[in-house]
Amino acid sequence: MKQICIRNLPSVGMRIVKSAAAVFLCFLVYDLFRKDGIVFYSQLAALWCMQPLRDNTRSKALQRTVGTFVGAAFGLLILLADQVVLERISWETGIVYAFLVSAGIVGVIYITLLIHKKDASYFSCVVFLSIVVSHIGDANPYLFVLNRVLDTMIGLTIGIGVNLMQLPRRKERGILFISGMDDTLLASDQKLSPYSLVELNRMLAEGAQFTVSTMRTPASLLEPLRGVNLKLPVIAMDGAVMYDIHRHEYLHVYVMSGDTVSDLRNFLDGYDINYFMNLLLDSTLIIQYKYLVNSAEKDIYEKLHVSPYRNYTTTELLPAAQCIYFMIIEKKEKIRSIYEAMQQESFRDRIRIVTYDSDDYPGYAYIKVYSENAIRENMIQYLKQETGLQKVVTFGSIEGRYDVLIKDYDHNQVVRTLKRMYEPLIWKHREP
Repeated sequence: MKQICIRNLPSVGMRIVKSAAAVFLCFLVYDLFRKDGIVFYSQLAALWCMQPLRDNTRSKALQRTVGTFVGAAFGLLILLADQVVLERISWETGIVYAFLVSAGIVGVIYITLLIHKKDASYFSCVVFLSIVVSHIGDANPYLFVLNRVLDTMIGLTIGIGVNLMQLPRRKERGILFISGMDDTLLASDQKLSPYSLVELNRMLAEGAQFTVSTMRTPASLLEPLRGVNLKLPVIAMDGAVMYDIHRHEYLHVYVMSGDTVSDLRNFLDGYDINYFMNLLLDSTLIIQYKYLVNSAEKDIYEKLHVSPYRNYTTTELLPAAQCIYFMIIEKKEKIRSIYEAMQQESFRDRIRIVTYDSDDYPGYAYIKVYSENAIRENMIQYLKQETGLQKVVTFGSIEGRYDVLIKDYDHNQVVRTLKRMYEPLIWKHREP
């Protein structure tokens, strides 16, 4: 357990290192060239530019620039009003000034909305308040506002420059990277870690050819991948389908023949058990079942049937629909008996059987039955044809089945390894 905890600690990434470098450079610039400025304001602006994506760096810098000029303009107006008007009246100038500053906030926010820069509202208010609250006593308001703008622009320049700097690396856009999800890409909470999400999206934006292959249905993989900007289709249902998560479209599907489905149903009906058939009807996935008996399948139904991506029914849909796979969940002893009997049936050569114990329901196990052609390797061939890529690197948690073995206690290993392979330093040896 101690080893697991240590390995899951977040690493000191380049964003942290670059933030420290930007702060140091601000100190250096002010120590050498701008001794009368206020380095604090430059450092705030520089840190705001430390973004994981280059496009975000530019947009954040633009926000800060707009916010600085709007806030500085309103701050200057308030300081002038204070010098010209408030200092000449003797009654309750503190209250009047407080009211004037508060009214100025309304103007600052309204202007940012008017020019369609609402994301700059907060920074405009920060600049405005730093002028009218912290520097009300300054003798020359023009000079302070000018210096305030100059400090911010210095910080923005340093921040953008540092954030865009990187070691010279080449991009391996000729490799197709395919990762599993459970015990591989996802952490124990069924989500990507913040580090993996940021770094993966950055590499995807820069051209990495990456996707996932999983036993999950398209419905059950959408939520864990929320926020991941995949451009390639995913392989789902253990190789039975290729699915476009953006258009919600099945691109390739291996379905079972009508005779095979009929033989399987007759076989399973002899055991008087329920089974879930995943059917494709006019590009819509429908899960047909007979009845719910055991507690495991009842719980599965209660949790999943509310999803807008899942459609459960007891209505007979065959032969109008195509069957992708059967799923059974029963006590382990019964699953073992069914599995062994299924091995002796005449339809055995027309199907692929997967069986495994349930992690969520102790004492239960699954059987999933697919077409004999529904395998991950076949779908990878489709992906290679569509992308024009021939070299494939796979990530998974089953030893001997994948190119890169992922330990289930290190949920950042996929992205760390992907980063090393996709963008190696240019002086590192290129594999043949």
